[in-house]
Amino acid sequence: MSHNSHMGKNTMTYINTKKGCRYMDNHYAHEKMFLNNLSPLAQTDPEFMERFEHFAYHEVVNQNDLDDRTRMMAIIATLIGCQGIDEFKGILPTALHVGVTPIEVKEIVYQSVAYLGIGRVLPFLHATNDILTAQGVELPLPSQSTTTIANRLTAGIQAQVDIFGDHMQDFWKSGAEETQHINEWLATNCFGDYYTRTGLDHLQREMITFCFLAAQGGCEPQLISHATANMRLGQNKPFLIKIISQCLPYIGYPRSLNALRCVEEASQKSE
Repeated sequence: MSHNSHMGKNTMTYINTKKGCRYMDNHYAHEKMFLNNLSPLAQTDPEFMERFEHFAYHEVVNQNDLDDRTRMMAIIATLIGCQGIDEFKGILPTALHVGVTPIEVKEIVYQSVAYLGIGRVLPFLHATNDILTAQGVELPLPSQSTTTIANRLTAGIQAQVDIFGDHMQDFWKSGAEETQHINEWLATNCFGDYYTRTGLDHLQREMITFCFLAAQGGCEPQLISHATANMRLGQNKPFLIKIISQCLPYIGYPRSLNALRCVEEASQKSE
C-alpha cells in the first residue's frame, strides 16, 4: 500500500523534501506502525489524521535518540497505563517487529497488574496472548520466576533495597498496625513476585513502572518516588524526559506535564 492511500498529499511532499528524511527510513514509517489500526481514519477523518500522523510519527519519533526497543517498551507500558487497548492492539505487532521479545512484552503486562490491578490489565493480557498466538508464538512462554512462596518476601525486600536503597530493608514491617500488611504485600507481591523475575532487568522494570504511573495519572507521590529510583539506577532526568516525550501522543499534555513536574521534583531531591 502506498503512502498516498492513507496520508495527505501535502504531508507526503513535506516528508519527502525534509533533509535526511529519517521518518521514512526508520521503523516508524506509517506502513509499519498502526496501519491496520488507523488507516480507516484516513478516509473518514483525513484532516485530523494528516496532523496526527505528522506529529506522532515524524515530530515526536525524531525528537530524540531513544532506541526503538526502549521507545516501544515505554509506549506499550504507557498504553496499559492509560487503558488504550485499541492502540495497544495496533502497536504490539510493531513492537515485536522492532525487537521487543514476547517474554519482554509478557513481563510488562504481568508487572502492570501491581500498578493497575487485574481489573484493568486483563483485557491487555488477553490481547497479548491473541497477538502472540497469531504470530506463531507457542504459549505458555518459558518460566521467568526465580522465587517461591516461601522466599518471595526475602527476595522482594532485596529488590526494594537494590532499587531504592538500604532504608527499605525494614519498610515491609513499618507503618500503623492496621495498614502494615499492605507494606508487607508491597515486598512480597509487587517486588517479590514481579521484580524478581527474569526477562526484564531492574532498569527496564523501573522505566515501565514510571510509564504505568505517569499514564494513569493521580499517582504523583508514587511517580516522584519511582522517578527518583530511575535516577538512582542511572536513568537520569534527560532520559526520563525522553520517555515522557515519546509517550505524550498517547496520554496527552496534562499527564505529560504532570510527569515532567514529578521528574523535576525527583531531580531536585536527588541532587
